Amino acid sequence: MDLNCLKDCVILYVEDEQSVQNQTKMILDDFVKEVKTASDGEEGLKIALEEDIDIIVTDIMMPHMNGIDMLKELKTTHKKEIPTIITTAFTETEYLMEAIKLKVDGFIIKPINIKDLINAIYTVMLPKVQKEELKGCSYMVDALSILVGGKKIEILKYIINNLDKEHIFYGSYQDIMDNIGVSKPTVVNMFKQLIQAGVLEKIKNKVYRFKNTKFIKEEVS
Repeated sequence: MDLNCLKDCVILYVEDEQSVQNQTKMILDDFVKEVKTASDGEEGLKIALEEDIDIIVTDIMMPHMNGIDMLKELKTTHKKEIPTIITTAFTETEYLMEAIKLKVDGFIIKPINIKDLINAIYTVMLPKVQKEELKGCSYMVDALSILVGGKKIEILKYIINNLDKEHIFYGSYQDIMDNIGVSKPTVVNMFKQLIQAGVLEKIKNKVYRFKNTKFIKEEVS
């Protein structure tokens, strides 16, 4: 797990118990870009509507407006979708069905285990991080298309579109040949070029890791 991917994350943490809020924020500050705090649902809603928030971590039972009502207002009235992790006590099970209907992204049982919270935040953030990295891949595709074009670009797009969550490509040369209609020498040569360029890393037979390409995005932007 590479927690460096959280360094650009902005979290809204909504918790009415001041000591819990302070302690949790202090720890999260070491992992993320910024932690904005609110002490009830009304305050949290205002921040969520006015600020650029990546993840909301919210308690349920709070004065003025509880966490569930805050999320309903945010999603239903204002049509704003922000990934959300709910912190909940076992005694709040009556609210959990509402939370499930709202399609929250995670639940953490109170008292909060920080390791569990960090893991949940990482899990929620991972798709967004990967999406940003794949945007970087599009710059690379554009740049390479000037140099190679044709079927080789189709091979590269096929690899990118078939990466798993860990940026691993599982596939044989035959898979690519069958899907794109290219010769084996073309596929073999393309893989050699991508490995030499530092784009692919061979892990073992038929298993390749697609390496970070943010530097390519910077070069061509």
